Amino acid sequence: MRVSGATSSTGRRLVVACVALLLAACASVPPPADALSGRLAVRVDGADGVAARSLSAAFDLRGDPSRGELGLSTPIGTMIARARWQPGDVRLETPDGERRFADLDGMAREVLGEAVPVAALFDWLRGRPWPGAPSSVTGAGFEQLGWTVDLGGFADGRVEAVRRAPPAVTVRARLDRAS
Repeated sequence: MRVSGATSSTGRRLVVACVALLLAACASVPPPADALSGRLAVRVDGADGVAARSLSAAFDLRGDPSRGELGLSTPIGTMIARARWQPGDVRLETPDGERRFADLDGMAREVLGEAVPVAALFDWLRGRPWPGAPSSVTGAGFEQLGWTVDLGGFADGRVEAVRRAPPAVTVRARLDRAS
């Protein structure tokens, strides 16, 4: 009898542990503190016979310029593209398959239609110049890498970066704010 009771007790503990594990696995995990998410709109003006183009998507940016991930999706959550990078390896996954790129700028050109300094975006979206290049202060933000970064709406989660050199590019981000 005693063996049966021990087995029953052990079995109950095992079931409770499994249920706890399953519940923990199903719980939503908050994003890392360094993750950025929100809405992203990119507009590239037409130039040299190329038509203007634009992209609007939800975004999720994690990591840093040397190792990270950028996801773009439609408002209903359908993946447009997911990029993952680490030293020597930049991969872009789209519904059409996976491609590799030499660097983040090449990947950004493919996804957004024009080179956008992804490495700098990590800092720009946090309201500061990227430490990898000189910058100068402007009335509402700063200039860096040929871009004017407007932080006038930063308190409300808005950042706008504009490159005026042809073709002109405007990147607008609306960041999600934790409540």
